[in-house]
Formats: sequence, structure tokens, C-alpha cells
Amino acid sequence: MAKTIRTMEEFSEFVGLSRPTVSKYFNDPSSVRKRTRDTIEEALKKSGFQPNIFAVNLNRRRSNIIGIIIPNSADPFYMALTRRIEIVAAEAGFLAFVLSSDGQPEREERAIRTFQSMNVAGAIIAPLGLLARPSQLEQFNRSIPLVYVDSPPNDGVAFVGTDHRQSFGLIIDYLCRSGEPPAYLGMPDVNTNARTRLGIYLGAMEGLGAEPKVLPLPSVWTWDFERFAFEEAARLFERPGALPSRTILCGNDRIAFGVIAAAYQRGLKVGHGADCDLRVAGHDDHPLSQYACPPLTTVAQNYNEIGRLATELLLQKLGEALAAEPRPGISAGSTAAGPLKERILLKSELMLRRSA
Repeated sequence: MAKTIRTMEEFSEFVGLSRPTVSKYFNDPSSVRKRTRDTIEEALKKSGFQPNIFAVNLNRRRSNIIGIIIPNSADPFYMALTRRIEIVAAEAGFLAFVLSSDGQPEREERAIRTFQSMNVAGAIIAPLGLLARPSQLEQFNRSIPLVYVDSPPNDGVAFVGTDHRQSFGLIIDYLCRSGEPPAYLGMPDVNTNARTRLGIYLGAMEGLGAEPKVLPLPSVWTWDFERFAFEEAARLFERPGALPSRTILCGNDRIAFGVIAAAYQRGLKVGHGADCDLRVAGHDDHPLSQYACPPLTTVAQNYNEIGRLATELLLQKLGEALAAEPRPGISAGSTAAGPLKERILLKSELMLRRSA
């Protein structure tokens, strides 16, 4: 029975090449002659040897791993975002490795330490923000390039996300023109988006000459947005006169899902029409928004562009090290339109559906 090959030394002996030559191949296959590359790849097929990719990367000055940290791996928004990052990174010759903080600052810290130990080339992070430890992220950013998505921890970082001023202005203008001006049901204070979106709602309503009506929220920290909104809306619907408007704009689509469920349980009809009791609108164009009952009026964030531009910005920030090692797919430091800015805000599109 053939001996199982477990180490690089054993594989080097099997293929009949020196250990440095084999290591050079695994660091960058294009760095060895074609004849040597063919010999190694044929030996890989015959032996079934699979090198420890993390051990290989630890020995590099700069690995080919890009770290991704998200707050919720089950949320379709983050699933769509990370999928796009993985595709663009792979085209550039990088492996994307995803860790979830699961909404816990301690797990975000652990993810940062894990990526430091893995010698990642850079990272894309959707931070917890308000409850996370900024010093950990700042220290991480001093050692490798970082790009933030979804919600920036502050204004002085590389960030790709949605222009909330434009997106909220768009939907608030529509709701005010098409019916009763909206009251606002925000999201729990889990990241900077919560306060940013509330502030923009207040400014947009005042700009249109409409009175802002912010629905009170308990001081609860949770990422279970649907349950949170369901319970808060149910309490509002139970109290006569507690709802200051027949239109509710929600801080995100997941909040809107909870409101629609509570309205259904209460026997209220959600929609835009004389026979409806309530209009409900959201923000984000969550992948399930078009399948809500009724389908949800919202504004669409461009997940694909956020993922693509965040990855290209990170590759750009890798700088001269990446430029010295040309990779297929994406060139370092520029796109078809030239170098990317450090802060990229994307426009959103109004999605009119039956809920409002």
C-alpha cells in the first residue's frame, strides 16, 4: 500500500524536487517554469496530497487570504454581500474567508485575532459599531488594510455603502406625496446605521415641511429585528391613538416584516388604497421583501456593487505589494474609471410595491 503523503517534505521527496522549489510553486505557481509546474501538478494528482493552505500562507510575507467579518451569517443581505466579495476576490487570485461576530463584540474581537493569526492580506468588515471595541479595529487597521461596509465606525475610514441621505430622501418624498406623511419606527441601536437613519429621517421630514413623528423604542440591544418590531408594533396597535400616522416608515426591511406580521395578527390591512388601514415601507430591499405579504415598498441597496467596490478598494489599498505581483481579473490600484475613492456612497432605487 502506498504511503500517505502528509507533509511538504514528503511530497518534495515524492515528486523529486527540492523543498524550496515546491514551496515556491505553492506560493505562486507562475513563479516556476512550466515543465516544473506540470511535474508538480501531475504528482499532486497521483499522490492526492493537499497542502495546508494556512500553513503555506503563514510563511508568506503577505498571504492571499482576505478576511470578511459580518454580524449575522444567516441574514440574506450579508449572504449576498459576501458571495459577491468571494467572487471578485477569487478573480483576483485571493481566497475569501468569512467569520461571523453573531452580533457579539467578544466574537468580533475573536474574529480579528483569528485573522491576525492567519496573516490575512486585508479584511472587509461590517462592524458592530456602537458596542464593538474601536481600539481593536484601529489596531487591526494599523497592521493590514481594512475596508468597511454597511455601517462605518467613524468618518475617517475606508468605506463602501449606501448614501442614506439620498435613499431616505427618496422614500420619504414618495410617502409624503402619495399619502399621510410617515411616522418612523427605527431599529435597535446595534450599529451606526440606527442613529444615522434616524437623523436623516428627521432632516428629510423637516426639509419637506412635515412634522417628524418618531415612535418610541425601548433601550434593547438585539439583532432579532423581526421579533423586536413585531412586539413593539403589537403594543402600539393595542393602544388607541398610539399610532400618530397611518403610514409607518421602518428603519430597515426586517423591521417592516415584523410590523406587517403584527398588523396581520391585529386584523389590520396593509396596503395603499381606500380599503387599507396602514401603509408600511422599509429600507434595503432585503431579498425577501418582494415575497412579503403584501410585497414591501422599499429602497434598494446595490449589494453586488457594494461587494465589488469594497473588494476592489481593498485590493487598491494593498498598494505596491499587489502591483508587484500582477494577478488576473483586477489590476491593483485602479478600476476602468481610475483609482477608487476611500469613501464610496452608492445611490438607491425606489421599489414600489403593494405595502405602500
